[in-house]
Amino acid sequence: MEYLRVSPESLKLAAEVLRSGGLVAFPTETVYGLGADAFNPEALAKVFEVKGRPRFDPLIIHIAAVETLEEAAALSLLGEETRQKLFLLAENLWPGPLSLILPKSKKIPGIATAGLATAAIPFPAHEAAQELISLSGGAVAAPSANPFGALSPTRAEHVRDGLGDKVDIILDGGPAQIGLESTVLDITSGDIRILRPGGTPKEAIERLIGPVQDALCPQESDKSVPGGLVSPGQLKSHYAPKTPLSVFSREELIRRPCETGAAYLFFDGAARETWLTAHAAYADNVVVRVLSETGSLIEAASRLFEVLHELEKGGHRQIIAQFAAQEGLGAAINDRLRRAAVF
Repeated sequence: MEYLRVSPESLKLAAEVLRSGGLVAFPTETVYGLGADAFNPEALAKVFEVKGRPRFDPLIIHIAAVETLEEAAALSLLGEETRQKLFLLAENLWPGPLSLILPKSKKIPGIATAGLATAAIPFPAHEAAQELISLSGGAVAAPSANPFGALSPTRAEHVRDGLGDKVDIILDGGPAQIGLESTVLDITSGDIRILRPGGTPKEAIERLIGPVQDALCPQESDKSVPGGLVSPGQLKSHYAPKTPLSVFSREELIRRPCETGAAYLFFDGAARETWLTAHAAYADNVVVRVLSETGSLIEAASRLFEVLHELEKGGHRQIIAQFAAQEGLGAAINDRLRRAAVF
């Protein structure tokens, strides 16, 4: 395994590794991805093996230019209305943290999409990701670069700690700016639905194409397994730290008795201060962290996995977290907390 800072030279080397069937972990604005040549079935099989990922969970296919979209997607199968919505979304939200469910191109092997006729396709905004994808052949299959079901990696060190020598090259591009995976949107049917909330808020999508349906809650979203998931990130249990995690509303959290030996994760500073006032006698027996002192959803989203990685290593008996406001990026934060939680 080579651990390299992002540079023109390391990107060229990493692209050569991808073209030869190897695996490269690389930064995006959302989380670090574990990349393989999207057109090479043997390389794609390595991704499943290295992550311990079940074959019914499809991979995500990254592109780096709208002009190359037809390499990954069969756009001729889309109706005119869907094409217009695709154009609006691509023009306004790509590059960015949005993955669109589209009919897959025949060039994409079935193993990449778990045998489905559709694929989740993002166009990441991260310049290093774009350069790597362009140099390597135009499409890279890349789920998050972590063991299946574990916390998503927002730093190269997280990839090294989780996958280590199983990856040929880890490219270090610093911390992920957004820190949550892309929003996955299915536009292939009459009922346009968010399959996974993420870095693009629902409100931004609806301003362009009108109302869309919300994602199913984690308790419902994996009822079809193992019949085939439509997109990554739909399993009920996912994004989970090794330390048991529970999640509550602000009011529930303040009413609950203090759990000695726990780590508490608050959404904002105001909630933390209210909790500390109510539980002052026990405050010295717990660890307290805050995602955003000011209650910024952007800051909270960017710090979520980072703080969970920290708490996972802290030897705590459990992690007790607070839900964010269910709006904008808060929907994605809460989705990750629900999937990480033990109910």
